[in-house]
Amino acid sequence: MGHMEQLEVIILLLAFAVGVIALFRRINLPPIIGYIFVGLLIGPGGFGIIPSINEMTFLAEFGIVFLMFTLGLEVSLPRLIAMRKILLSVGGLQVLSCTGIAFAIALAVGVDVKAAFVVAAVLALSSTAVAIKQLHEQKEQDSVHGRMSVNVLVFQDIAAVIFLILIPTLSGGDQETSVTISILITLFKGVLVFIALALIGQYLLRPLFHEVAKAHSTEVFMMATLLVALSAAWLTDALGLSMAMGAFLAGLMLGETEFRHQIEIDIRPFKDVLLGLFFITVGAYLNIQDLQAYWPIILSLLCVLLITKAIIIATIVNFFGKIPKKSALQVGVILCQGGELGFLLLSVATMNNVISPELRSITISTLVFSLIIAPILIRYSKKISAYILGDKSIESKTGKDFQPHQLSEHTAELRDHVIVCGFGRVGQILVRFLDQEKIPTVALDLDPMRVSKTSMAGEHSFFGDARNPAILSAAGLSRARMVVISFAEEAAALETLKHIRSLRLDVPVFVRTRNDSNLEAFQKAGATEVVPEALEGSLMLALHLLLALGVPTDRLFMKIRRVHADRYSVLRGYFKGADDYDTIEEDAAARRGLHALTIKEGSVAVDKTIAEIMEGSVDVSLKTLTRGNKRFPKPGHDMHLHVGDVLVLFATPEALDELETKMHAVAS
Repeated sequence: MGHMEQLEVIILLLAFAVGVIALFRRINLPPIIGYIFVGLLIGPGGFGIIPSINEMTFLAEFGIVFLMFTLGLEVSLPRLIAMRKILLSVGGLQVLSCTGIAFAIALAVGVDVKAAFVVAAVLALSSTAVAIKQLHEQKEQDSVHGRMSVNVLVFQDIAAVIFLILIPTLSGGDQETSVTISILITLFKGVLVFIALALIGQYLLRPLFHEVAKAHSTEVFMMATLLVALSAAWLTDALGLSMAMGAFLAGLMLGETEFRHQIEIDIRPFKDVLLGLFFITVGAYLNIQDLQAYWPIILSLLCVLLITKAIIIATIVNFFGKIPKKSALQVGVILCQGGELGFLLLSVATMNNVISPELRSITISTLVFSLIIAPILIRYSKKISAYILGDKSIESKTGKDFQPHQLSEHTAELRDHVIVCGFGRVGQILVRFLDQEKIPTVALDLDPMRVSKTSMAGEHSFFGDARNPAILSAAGLSRARMVVISFAEEAAALETLKHIRSLRLDVPVFVRTRNDSNLEAFQKAGATEVVPEALEGSLMLALHLLLALGVPTDRLFMKIRRVHADRYSVLRGYFKGADDYDTIEEDAAARRGLHALTIKEGSVAVDKTIAEIMEGSVDVSLKTLTRGNKRFPKPGHDMHLHVGDVLVLFATPEALDELETKMHAVAS
């Protein structure tokens, strides 16, 4: 295929995709179905507008690479460890039961062993994208059935990675011994790769992204993200494993860093476009003639899938998840469809010649129709479960169905919080006052060192560009009580304000500026209050001066209120001098700042009191102590220190270095 022909193919793909996806979104059908429909229309099995898709297959695989990379970012290791019992008991039993029963049925109807395993693995998975999207639209993600559905989906995503490792091993010889050895070797490789990437993530990726973030360049940050994702995919592919597995593990490692949200936003355009291309190639594998020939089989398989899977999931969730029957049946209805990762497993099986084209078309068609039906089933899952159980009343949205839940994602559990954009000196002071009033906060900042230190000290700070609407949404803007823009760059602050107003008009937004030069621009952009530092500093100085001169307090506060009511119009305008932008050299007191110090194993501080450790230290004061998830604002001097404690010290850099050196010297 020549260059012009390739360009014509790309133009045709884009033209069909734009029209079909827009139509499918309008009729509330998943975009995945739209992409598959495009592939069916223009592929060799449809109208043959594009006679061959071989040239697109390799490029389309990168859509799955980025999908698995994003999936790894979303899977939190601490969350998995905390939820291991429910994941293994409910999620594990669901995958094993559905796979086992589907495998037995496939064998019973004459499918060979290897293809039967592939089909069983595909049908055991559900659609994360469709289920979670629909639950969020219905505001049921926090319900009992919503939380349980998400738990099962998390385990299914992990199981999909295991299936990706196993399926290529089935392409070996027919001997049972050779297949077993191949599986063991592949699993051993997978374990080695996991350990290697875990070490790389701990000792290389985090420092790498710290250095990249310091450049304050979106392009460099995005290129670093692509480098990591594609390098991990290349590594696993070179070892005979799937590229998707390497991408998943890379995402898993980066998901534990403070850069997670920014990485996810940067990778999304590549994932969306290439993943759409992947689903187009999936649709191109379909054949309209096969659909006409096998429609009775497809319809039968669809009914068996939806009914059997719903019953299995509902039974397991009810007995092992310890939730009511109605909620358990809702989970079964929500997860009875096939999933997008099933297409990936079929693609891998096709590349390894494990499944026949006819069986592949039947399975893909079944998945497609199940995804079309899924939003309707999820929307009416409560009514369906009530009808099956003979309960005609709709379950109340109070009581157990809306119990408080614990999520590893900090922002997901916040309501009526304050988002602080910029976590420098001003932002930290604001958060300190808000903490004293027990008002929850989320801080966004682009300084990796500051985010790392404050996070370690127990602050709720995250690395992310507040000018990005997706980052603002991830910070919970839709649920926020107020937003404060505290960084000094006024152009960036104005851009952030515009994005906030594009997402939400009713949230109060306070903006800090250096002076009044852009006051009107911020007010026109929708700022609730604009606080110029220079003018507020002048007001405070005037207040103290006039108090000292004996002016009555009531008169002073009346003047201050009048200035604020007039939005500083009385004070605006002054003659600038040459020294307006000069800075005064800071003395030792001014150079004191907050620093986080972790008590490591082998340190002299372990099992000693704070008084013993701080003895003789000059220009150092202890502000807070964080131990695990608990924070001590004013720890007593007789408190003993443990390994892992984080001390937040107010000190000059020299005094801090002296304290660290003393502790290390004694410990060694």
